[in-house]
Amino acid sequence: MKTKLWALGPLGALAVLAFFAGPALAEPKTETFGKWSATVDELGTGQDVHKTCAASTAFADEAGAIGTLTLSISNDDALPPKGYPAVALGIASKSVPKSKTIYAVFDDGQNKVKLAVRDGGAVGPQHQWLVDNQAKSTLALLKAMRRATALFVTVGDVPITNVEMDGFTKAYRSLGTWCGFPTADVAP
Repeated sequence: MKTKLWALGPLGALAVLAFFAGPALAEPKTETFGKWSATVDELGTGQDVHKTCAASTAFADEAGAIGTLTLSISNDDALPPKGYPAVALGIASKSVPKSKTIYAVFDDGQNKVKLAVRDGGAVGPQHQWLVDNQAKSTLALLKAMRRATALFVTVGDVPITNVEMDGFTKAYRSLGTWCGFPTADVAP
C-alpha cells in the first residue's frame, strides 16, 4: 500500500522531510577578544543541538616558527568542574623533541604549571601536543592563563615563547556561555 506524503498531514509530512534532510548545520559564530578568537559550531539533529566551542591564539617563537594555543570543548563532554576544555599546543618548530609523552611548562611569571603532553601528530606544518586533560591540573593551567598577560611555554627542555593572554578571559567566558558550563572557577 502506497501512502501519499499529503495523507500524513502537515506535521507528518514535515517530519518525513526533516528526516530525509539530515542534520541542520548552523554557520559557526566567531568573536575576537584581544589576541584570542572564540568559535562555536552547532549541529542540530532534530532532537538535540550539539555544540563544539573553541578558543585559540597564535604566536611566533624566537626563530619565527608559528604556533597556536587552543582550548576546545563540546556540550557532550564532561563539563566544569568535572572536566575542562582540552588544551592543544601546535608548534611548527623543528627543535621541539619528538616523543609520545613529554612535559610542557606554562609559566605565568608567578607560578609554573608542569603538565604531561602527548604527541598529537602533525596538523599541516604544525606538530600538535595535547595536554593530559586532568581536571585539577587543567584548572591550574586555565587559572594561570587568566592571571598572566603572557604565558612563557617550554616543551621538553626547549623554550618556545611568550603566548599573549590578552582577551583570554572573555574568550573563555564565551566558551562557557555557548557550550553551557560555569566559568566562575577560572574567570569570575
